[in-house]
Amino acid sequence: MDATLRSRLDEVESTFAEVEQELADPETLGDSGRYAEVAQRHAELRQIVDRYRDWKRADTDANEAGELAEVEDDADMATELRQMATDRRDEARRLEERLKRDLVPKDPADDKDVIVEIRAAAGGDEAAIWAGDLLRMYERYAERNGFKTELMEASHSEAGGYSKVSLGVKGRGAFSKLKFEAGVHRVQRVPKTESQGRVHTSTATVAVLPEADEVEFELDPNDVRVDVFRASGPGGQSVNTTDSAVRLTHEPTGLVVSCQDEKSQLQNKEKAFRILRARLYTAMLAEQQAELAADRRAQVGTGERSEKIRTYNYKENRVTDHRIGLTIKQLPAVLEGDLDPFVDELAAEDVASRLAAGA
Repeated sequence: MDATLRSRLDEVESTFAEVEQELADPETLGDSGRYAEVAQRHAELRQIVDRYRDWKRADTDANEAGELAEVEDDADMATELRQMATDRRDEARRLEERLKRDLVPKDPADDKDVIVEIRAAAGGDEAAIWAGDLLRMYERYAERNGFKTELMEASHSEAGGYSKVSLGVKGRGAFSKLKFEAGVHRVQRVPKTESQGRVHTSTATVAVLPEADEVEFELDPNDVRVDVFRASGPGGQSVNTTDSAVRLTHEPTGLVVSCQDEKSQLQNKEKAFRILRARLYTAMLAEQQAELAADRRAQVGTGERSEKIRTYNYKENRVTDHRIGLTIKQLPAVLEGDLDPFVDELAAEDVASRLAAGA
């Protein structure tokens, strides 16, 4: 381990000792909010400190076993000691790589709830159906991870599926799990309406927006125009007789959000404000990230259509993520929410790129 990394880890160990003292302080114990904050910080640091201490033990064991092997007269015992030194050195290297990842600054949005926005793109009716398939995939993935989901905003397509749909996902770490899903998702399959069996290519865009608390991002109500209207279903027919649907227009930016899925105007207004706040917060984050790391691969929640990130090929039963070159020939499982192989590889690639950039 180089001196710089060891120095940083010594600092973490020192900070951990200070946090441990603060956790036992009567003033901290008497303030539930402060105690929860310090306890979380303590748990985060403890993982790194425990790993660092494991590394120090493995490094010491490897050095001691190697030195003993050099002076051991018994050949069998010397061989055993050299093997022990090799094993412990391998363990130290594994721990060192993990510690490097531990020290990469955590994305401040990782623990947030998210809003996943899916829009049909190229492909007409088939694109709308594909958007609905992606919605179900994310609902199932959320369920696998113990997250709660809530349909936020939906524009139904007459052929089935959605021209646009937003899904709220609540749970600690939701953004960290879903943030790499932002981009263009391409499907290659024979549509149900295709009589000659020809494969069509359709796309849908996905944006992943971390939800902002009011204390983190203040939205001035005076900047928002609120309009109410009657909710409509496929084909434009009225689905209720009251003005329960809500449209918000953020006048400084021109952003527009509509919500009509709830029967209550108040509930639709609340959801619309959550979506608007998340979109504005994401725009702010994207601007900050562009300034700090313009070349980072994992830009947050823009949903831009300039790059396809993944292809789902039904005929070949495969899903390919083009960013990391990973292909999995288990398409039904992926559509049932088994996204972990992609999520894990994308997270590892993101850490590696930030380490290389000196993040």
